[in-house]
Amino acid sequence: MKHRIHWMALFLLGVTTPALSQESPIPVAAARAVFVQATSLCEADGGRLWGKSLCGPIMLVDPKTRRIVASRADANGALHGQDGVYVGQLPPEALAANTAVEWSGTRWTQMLWPLPEDESKRATLIAHEMFHRLQPFLQIAATKGGDNPHLDTLDGRYLLQLEWRALARALQSDNHAAKQEATADALAFRAERHRRFPAAQADEAALEANEGLAEYTGVMIGNATSQARLDAALHDLRSHVEDPSFVRSFAYATGPAYGMLLDEFAPGWRRQLADKPADLGTRLRDTARIELASGESFLATAASRYNGASLHQTETRREQQRQAQLERNRARFIEGPVLILDLKHMSIQFNPGNLQPLDGMGTVYPALRVSDDWGRLEVEEGAVMRSDWKAVVLAAPDITGPAPRGPGWTLALNPGWTLVPGPRAGDYVLKGPDS
Repeated sequence: MKHRIHWMALFLLGVTTPALSQESPIPVAAARAVFVQATSLCEADGGRLWGKSLCGPIMLVDPKTRRIVASRADANGALHGQDGVYVGQLPPEALAANTAVEWSGTRWTQMLWPLPEDESKRATLIAHEMFHRLQPFLQIAATKGGDNPHLDTLDGRYLLQLEWRALARALQSDNHAAKQEATADALAFRAERHRRFPAAQADEAALEANEGLAEYTGVMIGNATSQARLDAALHDLRSHVEDPSFVRSFAYATGPAYGMLLDEFAPGWRRQLADKPADLGTRLRDTARIELASGESFLATAASRYNGASLHQTETRREQQRQAQLERNRARFIEGPVLILDLKHMSIQFNPGNLQPLDGMGTVYPALRVSDDWGRLEVEEGAVMRSDWKAVVLAAPDITGPAPRGPGWTLALNPGWTLVPGPRAGDYVLKGPDS
């Protein structure tokens, strides 16, 4: 995802707004070219990858002005035709992101402008997001989990990156025996991670079933040749090493790699995803009948094949920095006074590449945008999303000004909502019009 770090949005809402003026930060000709490229990609696939066509309505959104250029009209008439496309304005209540979104009576593939200039990266992004629009209509068994706090620990990060290195070697191996060995190594590192962290398998499987399969789709449909697909998958494996956190981004790397290995070792695997929830690694191990070795001696020998000693040193230094940041976050969000915003009908937008779990309480999101019944929240310097996704926790507010604000965050409250003291001295909570 290094080539396309983007905001992820969940539970998006939308309402109609007046039509857009003739001026737009998204050139109409450039938008039409995106729509033509998307149609070409999904028609070339012809529904072969997932059994259904990825073609559908596309909305391009400029994140600064929130102006829209769309491939077709919406069901509720919020957009108007202009030079072969449809234009309008995304309302403040709807969050803009690379995602699938229900807005104005239509389910869209939504992408933020500008798209990547590189043709392969742009095509991969388009196909990735088109998958998300289609995803609810595919027969893919649901899996609970997805927070992956273990992937911010020393052992979790170390074993994940060894897995990535082994996957890269497996994808590039022309020799069958070498490919088998590297694949077995990757699965062994994965199995050891799941052994050390009991919740890891379910957590990882949930994100791989979402973002992993989407990125696999982007790589497969967005790149026309086997070599281009290989290059894109290897790029995903290598570029994510630079992510500040892997907890929400790792599946962008593993998804294409495991998908392509499954295509080779177990053709037809995509038609079996409705059978039962299973992580991609387990599915590859079982369908390809790969025997896994285990034990400290084997893992040490396998790690040496991927420069494990140097990697462990790097991750040990990073762990020291993480512990220091954890102490700062505990002081801000656990020990010190806070504002708690309960969530009822949430829309949330965040960068999945820089999150940090916090002591079982939830996850620290350095940047965050949330809307709910009470209004809109903008965070630039950290907030905690509770593990149950029922509240956001912020450092205590300054309520002396015209609008509540705190260190690195601002809050725009809807009429009838106010902040009142919480149960702990210095804390605040929301009080609504019906409270």
